[in-house]
Amino acid sequence: MKRISTVLAALALSVGVQFSAFAEGMAPDALVKGVTDDVITIVRQDKAIQSGDTRKAVELVETKVIPYFDFAHMTRLAVGKDWKQASPEQKTVLTQEFKSLLVRTYSNALTQYRNQQIDFKPFKAKPEDTDVVVRTEVRQPGAKPVQIDYALDKQGDAWKVYDVMVAGVSLVTNYRDSFGQEVRAGGIDGLIKSLKDKNKQLDTTASAKK
Repeated sequence: MKRISTVLAALALSVGVQFSAFAEGMAPDALVKGVTDDVITIVRQDKAIQSGDTRKAVELVETKVIPYFDFAHMTRLAVGKDWKQASPEQKTVLTQEFKSLLVRTYSNALTQYRNQQIDFKPFKAKPEDTDVVVRTEVRQPGAKPVQIDYALDKQGDAWKVYDVMVAGVSLVTNYRDSFGQEVRAGGIDGLIKSLKDKNKQLDTTASAKK
């Protein structure tokens, strides 16, 4: 989990997209690549984020990242087979809490951004494909390159990220084992409580940094 959180800054930078008509109809690789420079520029120029201002980082994530993530799909993947046990109300809460967890994690990672370089690999997909992978490699001085791949599916005229693979490991399904343990120990409500507790802890940590 620690390794994944350290590269989430690159994830937020490379898939951050502001929800607008500009993005509709764009190829997924062009969409991901086209906004990278914009978001990197914001982070490099924002001294508050560089100094650890999580609030500013959250604002950036909410405006540039959130609109292009399919959190309902991500939550279903993360919960796995236990998803069918959840009531409609529980599914809604699970999605909200998992979204909050990822937003907080992305925001914390953004404050750790240190001039990573993102290289985009050749994109391979057919025009009729509706489920694709955009492959990138994140390079940082003094560290080995990390491969980060983004799985997107097409929803109408827009593309949304529903999973991220870090060095071949799915970010979403990486949560599945721990989520399964929580469900076995306390049911769906136990998992919800665990997510809420983690979010409160992250909020407390962020507040302590102010």
